[in-house]
Amino acid sequence: MSEPQLLVHDLKDNVGVVVVEGLSAGTEMLCVVTEDNSDFGLKANQDVPIGHKVALDDFAVGDTVVKYGEDIGRIVKAVKKGDHVHVHNLKTKRW
Repeated sequence: MSEPQLLVHDLKDNVGVVVVEGLSAGTEMLCVVTEDNSDFGLKANQDVPIGHKVALDDFAVGDTVVKYGEDIGRIVKAVKKGDHVHVHNLKTKRW
């Protein structure tokens, strides 16, 4: 088995974290769920830096993003499955 490019920490998560340098658009990623060691494939729609998030589902404006099983913010710009999720389309709900 090859090394994963994306880790999903909790079964409730709807984003995963890129764990390799230089992830390029079009990459068919091996994604591993650390909670139960399951895996799945997902295509990256954009280049995504290491440590940044990738959407596991489509999101509409206002949808909640879950990472580590916790609400980490809301979507402010529509996101497709496989898209880069970061400050350009995700904001905290704190303010």
